[in-house]
Amino acid sequence: MKGPDLMEEEQSRGSATSFEDQEILRGAGGMSWPRKKLELLAADEPYSFVGGPFGSKLTSRDYSDQGIPVIRGSNLNNGRFLDMNEFVYVSDSKVRKDLSGNLAKPGDLVFTQRGTLGQVAIIPKEGISDRYVVSQSQMKLTVDDTKADQFFLYYYFSSREVIDRITNFTSSSGVPHINLTVLRNFEIPVPPLEIQKSIASILSAYDDLIENNRRRIQLLEQAARLLYREWFVHLRFPGHEHVRIMDGVPEGWERKTAFDEMDILSGGTPKTGVPDYWNGDIPFFTPKDSMDYAYALATEKRLTEEGLRNCNSKLYPKDTIFITARGTVGKINLAQTAMAMNQSCYALIGKPPLNQYYLYFALVDGVEQFRSRAVGAVFDAIIRETFNQIPFIVPDDKIIQSFTEHVVPIIKQIDVLSTEIRMLTQARDLLLPRLMNGEIKI
Repeated sequence: MKGPDLMEEEQSRGSATSFEDQEILRGAGGMSWPRKKLELLAADEPYSFVGGPFGSKLTSRDYSDQGIPVIRGSNLNNGRFLDMNEFVYVSDSKVRKDLSGNLAKPGDLVFTQRGTLGQVAIIPKEGISDRYVVSQSQMKLTVDDTKADQFFLYYYFSSREVIDRITNFTSSSGVPHINLTVLRNFEIPVPPLEIQKSIASILSAYDDLIENNRRRIQLLEQAARLLYREWFVHLRFPGHEHVRIMDGVPEGWERKTAFDEMDILSGGTPKTGVPDYWNGDIPFFTPKDSMDYAYALATEKRLTEEGLRNCNSKLYPKDTIFITARGTVGKINLAQTAMAMNQSCYALIGKPPLNQYYLYFALVDGVEQFRSRAVGAVFDAIIRETFNQIPFIVPDDKIIQSFTEHVVPIIKQIDVLSTEIRMLTQARDLLLPRLMNGEIKI
């Protein structure tokens, strides 16, 4: 038994795909290796290949602060493994009543069914639970480890060509999604298990280095954030013993608004149907490219010079601050290189005496003020006027300069590590399809 009744599956996720649609979703490469449907690699156990719960079996009203973790799309944006930091939960009684057929466990693969298509991740063995609930927008596969290696499958579905094939698939309703039937019938090359493990090991070596650099960046940025809070929140800056506090701020500091202290610049998107505008050399930042640490490393899309001339974005220089303004509000990054930007973000440049590094840490520390003021009928958003509602304390020039001197070495280390991540990622992504299609002999 591989999962719930297929009739309910088809009713909840659309009709079975046509032969042509299945051809669209076929993977690439591995021509010398036998091709198998993904469902043939599922473990021979109940509910080894399932989607999320049907209809009203799981809604936001069922969420709680503790219990069984629920896997959502926000948990699939952290590389090989699920992000363990943004779970909601459901009670054990709810799971027993309605969700026993929608469970996943450590080692399972999780795929996005709708939303940001092409996302895939493995549930880590050192995670926070021995079982998880798959949300309505996800699907999970328990792999038969005598037939396939879950890391090999992860890398296969992470390849750019496979992601492009998945994201190009659109249902008849016009809402981009794939259903469980499509994923079950997705044919992939299946080399011998030993070769699968070797391919996964080679690619994992790159990801190990990438993740080590990410951890180092997080520690460096945490040190700088703690320094900011010590000086500008707790007011224990150098020489604070000799400075009077007047109206809640040190003498010589000023109360302003965010609108007063930075230039707030907009972006834009050229027409997507004009080939001459796209696939150039200019990084094009969108909320999808936001990172959980200082620098935005690379972008999913790139513009040509002509594309830049035909949109409302400027080419913003290195260390411009981007803040996401629609949907997921308040992701804040420094541009690692010159970038254009779409209309779902603002570019921020500090006015003297503020510089970009001080401004970055000030905004990161106060980002909840933006999120709490986001409004919108369809999705949360902030507008230029929102910046006029955000109180902003401007310290003495010398204190800002002293703080900057302390954090510049940290920022430079983060910049170097971020560059290494970008280069490792590019090398891995170039190597991946060559390994997957058998071009490189293992």
